[in-house]
Amino acid sequence: MQVKKLSFLLGALVCSSVFSQSTSFKVVKTFPIKSSGGWDYIAVNDGKVYVSHGTQVNILDENSGDSIGVIEGTTGVHGIAFDNNLHRGYTSNGRLNNVFVFDLSTNKVLDSIATGENPDAISYEPFSKKIITCNGRSKSLSVIDPEKNKVVATIELDGKPEEAVSDAKGTLFVNLEDKSQIAEVDMKNYKVLNRWPIAPGESATGLALDKKTNRLFAGCDNKMLVVVNAENGKVVTTLPIGEGCDGVVFDANKNLVFASCGEGNMTVIKEKDANNFSVAQTVSTQTTARTIALDPSNNTLFLPAATLAPADPNATSRRRSFVPGSFKVLVVKE
Repeated sequence: MQVKKLSFLLGALVCSSVFSQSTSFKVVKTFPIKSSGGWDYIAVNDGKVYVSHGTQVNILDENSGDSIGVIEGTTGVHGIAFDNNLHRGYTSNGRLNNVFVFDLSTNKVLDSIATGENPDAISYEPFSKKIITCNGRSKSLSVIDPEKNKVVATIELDGKPEEAVSDAKGTLFVNLEDKSQIAEVDMKNYKVLNRWPIAPGESATGLALDKKTNRLFAGCDNKMLVVVNAENGKVVTTLPIGEGCDGVVFDANKNLVFASCGEGNMTVIKEKDANNFSVAQTVSTQTTARTIALDPSNNTLFLPAATLAPADPNATSRRRSFVPGSFKVLVVKE
């Protein structure tokens, strides 16, 4: 009996050690970008990093950080998406209320497509093979046929969409920031099936999905990551993250969730199984590093950031400006 008891205790200790295993991510280098203006999303495709910045998209070599191209005239650009089969990229231009189509080899703009008002997040949806924009001001999704370069459907959401992820099986999930909900959208018929409340989470921005466990990860304004069952919309659990989260990505190779937070840190969360999660690490990044992209081929993360200028005591707005020339991309690895 004593031998069995000892074996049981040793086994429990081993399991505990595995489940509490921490990670060792850190900023390993930075890529400076000399252009000016604000920014939003960042994306990675085929060894290139695409960075929204002011009225253009800067394209960097993923390994060296060298500038290898610029897409100009993308006023108010938010995000970048790709259809690699057609060898085209797409930018959501918030102040122009349109999407630019560009060639992935030459970076030449080929076409522009009118969308809903203030297209924000943009993504390629693999089931329908369409490009989707989240239109913040018109509270809708624009569904773009990349073969025709035209909007073929508009999906009304009755809420401000912040980011969308697909299960690649016909369902799209969309954070409705002003409603603190996740909308479940049928991509076969282009209609909303459900709107799931994510309380106690509030004002969700970043969104990611584990397609194996059917778990959604919503980064919320109230310093919380909410895990949601993508099959029924039930909240599974919540985890603490930093303030100012605007980006969440999931690494399916390592079962890790990353939440980038503008207060200057990135939370790493380990998925043990579909219902058990723990914070593995809080990585020091930089204030303003609120959005994030992952290259799953090499487990590298990219976060844009800039240095905040000193607060102006006479300013009428709480918004701070940035130190000129301080914009950069942080590269994070284990």
